[in-house]
Amino acid sequence: MLGSQKLVAFVATRDRNRAKEFYRDTLGLPLVSEDNFALVFDAAGTTLRVTPVQELAAAEYTILGWQVRDIVRTATDLQKAHVALEQYPGMQQDKLGIWSSPSGAKVAWFKDPDGNTLSITQF
Repeated sequence: MLGSQKLVAFVATRDRNRAKEFYRDTLGLPLVSEDNFALVFDAAGTTLRVTPVQELAAAEYTILGWQVRDIVRTATDLQKAHVALEQYPGMQQDKLGIWSSPSGAKVAWFKDPDGNTLSITQF
């Protein structure tokens, strides 16, 4: 029923200006539109709606992730943009925060200004 339809992703924010700066200026997502209901970004063909909310409980799991070709380069670029990569106790991550999964995928996590967990993955 929905397998052939385009996905729209949603993330919440308490501060639309800070979210706009992060997603547009720091992560480089083109801002398509904005109104009272959402900031709308183009994430490589997927619509990302960043919706202002009054209360937000950041999830303790990854809510958005990007598949990248070169995770070391992307992680380094994020750090240069003052985005801290998360280090999790008990996980064997390298100095950048990259974890090698049992499947061979490499993953690193970071937070948006609202504390939402985002990730980058190289398969």
